[in-house]
Amino acid sequence: MVGYDPGSATLSPEEAALAGSAAGMVTRAIISPLDVLKIRFQLQVERVSSSRPEGKYRGIVQAWRCILGEEGVTAFWKGHVAAQLLSVCYGAVQFASFQALTELVHNTTPYNSQAGGIHFLCGGMAACSATVACQPLDTLRTRFAAQGEPKVYRNLRHAVRTMYTQEGARTFYRGLTPTLVAVFPYAGLQFFCYNVLRKLLQQDGKTSRGGLQSFVAGSVAGVISKTMTYPFDLFKKRLQVGGFEEARAHFGQVRTYHSFLDCMVSVAREEGPSAFFKGLSPSLLKAAMSTGLTFFWYEFFTNTVSNMKRRR
Repeated sequence: MVGYDPGSATLSPEEAALAGSAAGMVTRAIISPLDVLKIRFQLQVERVSSSRPEGKYRGIVQAWRCILGEEGVTAFWKGHVAAQLLSVCYGAVQFASFQALTELVHNTTPYNSQAGGIHFLCGGMAACSATVACQPLDTLRTRFAAQGEPKVYRNLRHAVRTMYTQEGARTFYRGLTPTLVAVFPYAGLQFFCYNVLRKLLQQDGKTSRGGLQSFVAGSVAGVISKTMTYPFDLFKKRLQVGGFEEARAHFGQVRTYHSFLDCMVSVAREEGPSAFFKGLSPSLLKAAMSTGLTFFWYEFFTNTVSNMKRRR
């Protein structure tokens, strides 16, 4: 079970961090191609449409073939080192914070730590903590996924040095405002929906860890939360590649935004409100796979840790 549960063997925040980082690492390796597709769509200024082609990418299948033909199969794992560091760090901070917060609720309030509303609040706060801690890695991941050929950044060390020298330390936190605005309801809804769906899928009132139930509940939770908060993810990606126009020129038109509000207004004015959902299709595929696999693997690793503790 995700979160503090006084009725079962409970993990410490440190054990939750270990399980969360392992779940994030395995999940990231699997869903990286969908993440690259999503980012390419989000950053394209031109319309994403197969019926009215304007930009470089017109649909999932066409984009997949285009990237594969021009950049090779390894392009779907561009920025994978930064992405893996992000997933390990984010998973560790998020699940450790969530475990600690739900335990705090149980010990200091009359509320049930396994209630859906508590999971929404604790999930949102845990995600905000993880976002602040991991935002530089998210920016690096986006830059690597966004660049074409020839590469602007040769490796992670070169990217960090170049960005810091040319743009300053604040560049690593580009897009933080829309991220924080979106991440609280996004993660809160994930944990809330997972909590509700997991209970609905339990058989004979018994709680089981891992398995198909965790994957299905996590997938549905990921789709719901991503759909409701998607525009903020697009704004974040647009802001993160500011100052990176040279590497984006190969893909079509480029824009520079001065703030979160400027980005939102400019996208609406130049591309229309529907542009807020560019890349939604691969993003929903990614959200379903990512969230489902994250909860699946988290339950699997926590079950493994609990079994090891009982055998001692």
